[in-house]
Amino acid sequence: MNSKPQTFAEKILGAPAGSIVFREPDIVLSHDNTASIYKTFQKMNGGRIAHPERLLVVLDHNAPPTSAALATQYQAIRDMVREQGITMFYDAGRGICHQIMSYHARPGMIIVGSDSHTCTAGAFNALAAGIDRTETAGIWRRGETWFRVPESMKITLHGRLPEGVFAKDLSLWIIGMIGSAGANYLSIEYHGEGVKTLSISERMTLANLASEMGAKNAVFPPDEVLAAFYGEDEIEGVWADEGASYVRELEIDLSSLYPLVAAPHQVDNVRALAEVAGTPLHEGLIGTCTNGRLDDLQLAARYLKGKKIKEGFQLLVSPASREIYLEAMKDGTIETLVEAGANILSPSCGPCLGTGQGIPADGYNVISTANRNFLGRMGNKNASIFLASPATVAVSAVTGEITDPRPQPGHEVFPYKREPSPTLTIPEGELRRIHGVWNYKDVNDLNTDQMFAGNLTYKVLSSDPEAILPHLFAGFDPNFSPNVQPGDIIIAGENFGCGSSREHPAVGLAHAGVQAVIVKSVNRIFFRSSVNQGLLLIVLPEAVEAYQPGDRVYVDAEKGTVTVGERKFSFAPLPEKLRGIIRKKGLVNWIKESDE
Repeated sequence: MNSKPQTFAEKILGAPAGSIVFREPDIVLSHDNTASIYKTFQKMNGGRIAHPERLLVVLDHNAPPTSAALATQYQAIRDMVREQGITMFYDAGRGICHQIMSYHARPGMIIVGSDSHTCTAGAFNALAAGIDRTETAGIWRRGETWFRVPESMKITLHGRLPEGVFAKDLSLWIIGMIGSAGANYLSIEYHGEGVKTLSISERMTLANLASEMGAKNAVFPPDEVLAAFYGEDEIEGVWADEGASYVRELEIDLSSLYPLVAAPHQVDNVRALAEVAGTPLHEGLIGTCTNGRLDDLQLAARYLKGKKIKEGFQLLVSPASREIYLEAMKDGTIETLVEAGANILSPSCGPCLGTGQGIPADGYNVISTANRNFLGRMGNKNASIFLASPATVAVSAVTGEITDPRPQPGHEVFPYKREPSPTLTIPEGELRRIHGVWNYKDVNDLNTDQMFAGNLTYKVLSSDPEAILPHLFAGFDPNFSPNVQPGDIIIAGENFGCGSSREHPAVGLAHAGVQAVIVKSVNRIFFRSSVNQGLLLIVLPEAVEAYQPGDRVYVDAEKGTVTVGERKFSFAPLPEKLRGIIRKKGLVNWIKESDE
C-alpha cells in the first residue's frame, strides 16, 4: 500500500505524478465529430465497438443542421448509433454534451471526451479530460487509452462571493492570475470552506474553464452539495489525502472579488469590469456549456425583468439543454427574456463556435458568457468578443455598453492585470521559412482557431487530410499552406496549440510531412493529438531561445537531440509505446499493425 499522501489524480489513476498508465474510461464522449471518429475507427479495422454501453453521443455543435451535408452527417451518426447498440444517444435539440453529461457522471469515474471542455464533469468528482478524435476511435477499438498522471494545483477558496459577483468572475480571476497556460497539464483541485457555497452549476462553470488555464482537468470534492444534487444524504467518491504534494497552491478570498471581463482576443486578457465599462456593444450571448444552466437564465431574467434591450442590440439566449429550456418556460424565465427582446435559440454550441445562428457583423463588439474569445471564434474575425457573467451580459444588453451588474459599482483595477500575447498575423508577403525552418519563436498562444478555423470543423473532416491542407494556418500565416514541404521544422513559443480539441491542425501538419515541431510549451490536448498523428512535438524552450533566423536545425529523434546552428540540446524521449506510435506514423497504423 502506498503510504505517501496522494492527490486526487494520483489516487484515481493509481500511480504517482509523471507516470504513464493505461486505463479504461467509464464514459467516452463524442458529439458531431462522431462521424469523423467512426471513419477513423474503420481505418483501424474496427467492426464492433469494444464497449458501446460506455459511449455518450450528443448531436450539439450544428444542431439543428445548417446544411444538407451536415444533415446527412447527422443521419449517418444516427444509423451508426443504432447499428452499434449505443444507448446513451441524444439527438439534435436535446442539449449541449457537457450539460447532458450531468445526467450520467458519477463520483470516482474516469471520463474522456473528444472535446476540450470535457473537464466540465469534474464538478461531479470525476476525472474528466479532453482527448482528440483519433484517440477516441482508438478507445472504441480497444477500450483503453493512456494517461500521463498529472501534477496537481490546489486552489483553496475562503468566504462567499458578494452580490453581483459570480462563478464566471471567479474563473476569470484565476485565469487572469495564472494565464492561459498557467495550469498546463495540471489537475486542479478546489478546496476550502468556500467550495460549499458554490452550487453544482457554479462548479460546472469553474471546471469548464479549467481548459482555458491549460489544465488537464479540474475537480471538486464529493461533499454534501454533490450528495444533495444526486438526492442522497452522503456520497462516496475520491479525494486527495491530507498532506498531498502540489506544484502550486493558491488561496482566494471570495468576498474580495468583483466583476471581471476577458477582453479581446485572449481569455487571459482579464480586466476589472470598471476598466472597460462604457465600451459600446452590439450583440450579447447568454448560454453555452459554460453558462447555459437554469440558474444562469434565471439570473439574466432577474436583471431584464420589466426592461427592454437597447434598440439595435441583439441578445441571443441558448439554454444548455431541452430540460433547462422547459423549466425556464414553466417558471416564466423565457417569457421575461423574450419580452425584454431576446432571441431564444435551440440548445446548441453553434453561436459559440460560429457554426450556427448569431454570427456577428463586421465591427461588432460582442459580450458573451462563453469560454473563448479568440479572433474569429464566433464565426467572424472582424468582430471582437468580451467574456463575462450572465448578469453582466444581461445588464449590458439594456444599456448597450459594458455595465457593472452590482447595485453600487466600484472602480477596482484588476491586481493581476497582464498583457496577453498579441494576436499576431503574419503579413502575406512575409515568408518565415528559411532552410526548412518555419520561425514562429516570437508567437505565444498560437491557438487551434488560427491553425484551422472553427467554422470549417464539420465541413472538412479530420479524416480527410488533403482537404485540410489548403486551410492549415490560414488564419495566421497565409504563406504556410502553399509553401510547407516534407521535412520542414516548426519553431514556436509558449502554449502552442491552445484552444479546442480540434485535431485538424495535427492531422494536417503530419500529412504535410512536417518533421518536428519544437516549442517552449504546448497545450496538453494538442500534444496528445501530435502523438496520435505520428507528429514529433518536442518541448525544448532552450532550443527555441537559441534559434536565430537562418540557423539550420537538425532533429535526431532516436538520440533525443536537437541541433540549432552549432549548439546541441537534449530532450527526454517518450515512453516506448508512444515512440512506437510515432514510428508507425500515428495511432491508426499502430493499432492496425498491433492487431495483425
